[in-house]
Amino acid sequence: MVRHLVSTFAAIAVAAAIGGGAHAAEIKIGASAPKTGPLAGGAAVTHWPNIRLWVHQVNARGGLKLKSGKAKIKLIEYDDRTNPGEAIKAIQRLATQDKVDFIVAPFGTGFNLATAPIFARYGYPQLAVSAISDKIETLTKRYPNIFFMLGSTTTFAGAVADILSELRKKGVIGNRVAMVNVADAFGIELANAARPIFKKAGFEIVYDNSYPLGTQDLSPVVKAAKAAKPDAFVAWSYPPDTFALTEQAKIAGLDVKAFYTAVATCFPAYAAKFGKSIEGNLGAGGINPDTPEMKAYFAAHKKFIGKSPDYWASAVTYASLQILEQAIEGVGTTDRKAVIAYIKKNTFKTVIGDVTYKNQNSEKFWTVGQWQNGVFYGVRSTGRPGAKPVKVKQGW
Repeated sequence: MVRHLVSTFAAIAVAAAIGGGAHAAEIKIGASAPKTGPLAGGAAVTHWPNIRLWVHQVNARGGLKLKSGKAKIKLIEYDDRTNPGEAIKAIQRLATQDKVDFIVAPFGTGFNLATAPIFARYGYPQLAVSAISDKIETLTKRYPNIFFMLGSTTTFAGAVADILSELRKKGVIGNRVAMVNVADAFGIELANAARPIFKKAGFEIVYDNSYPLGTQDLSPVVKAAKAAKPDAFVAWSYPPDTFALTEQAKIAGLDVKAFYTAVATCFPAYAAKFGKSIEGNLGAGGINPDTPEMKAYFAAHKKFIGKSPDYWASAVTYASLQILEQAIEGVGTTDRKAVIAYIKKNTFKTVIGDVTYKNQNSEKFWTVGQWQNGVFYGVRSTGRPGAKPVKVKQGW
């Protein structure tokens, strides 16, 4: 059975209000994402902490500012168990049984695509922050309520190809690329986009393989990739496999000058586990950690959660909640149709910089980051400033 939890922050706030003899106004916000299953670890870093931090901060300052006065947030959470069917049922339940005012988009590309019809059917804005797809144009035409922030698969694959081309031009690597992917919507779409892009850039994919989500032993994949004698290794991976592939690459001595894994390469836990051996490792996303806004966000996150956020989608997830907050307060009510229209028409101040949607898509985002001196810096973006020059990986 799907677990139903009420945010501690909201419960304390409401209890205090009732104890004082007054019923505080509230806005109900629902959230469904993995707490169990293969993607639970990623959601525990990127998704849930930022929702709870935002709810805490909003309620600590009295709630969201509406025309009728301030309203505190009551957060209702579900565990989708890394199962698209459970995610669909959870979003449906939030809309029809809990009758929440707003719903936070789920975690992961496949889960956002699977639940998009439910968000649209009930008129909820869907800030699909943890979704990368080449179907953005089609999806935004079909669903006037969905918004994207991380970019397209073609852009991500193209940025990796661009970095590999730069390294080849410098004489660091040759043309041989080993590529693997997790066999779900995210990995499959990225691999499909990368094949023609890499070929056009003059690279030969000497090893090309996929593996099911939740695969425990990836040593055969890495050993086969090494046997193909690649100059670069690229994995369109999710958190569990990002860690497993890196570990197996170290064990197997996969000696390449360009080593790329996707989601979770930016996690502090990745650096904690592998230490200095990941110096020069490339991965999805990145940030500019040196801006005042990002420094303040990191400090607040660490103070409240007890851990630092990741160096990519954590800040984007938090930014999506800032956008929702500003839109609700801009409208002054919980009118979801008006909130959707407000998001389409306005620019929002966030921890990642200004965000403006063009045809429901934010066109400024980080594509590739790299571990340099213990920090995962953005090295490629589509308009975000502060990118660092790419460095060459010097072994493990």
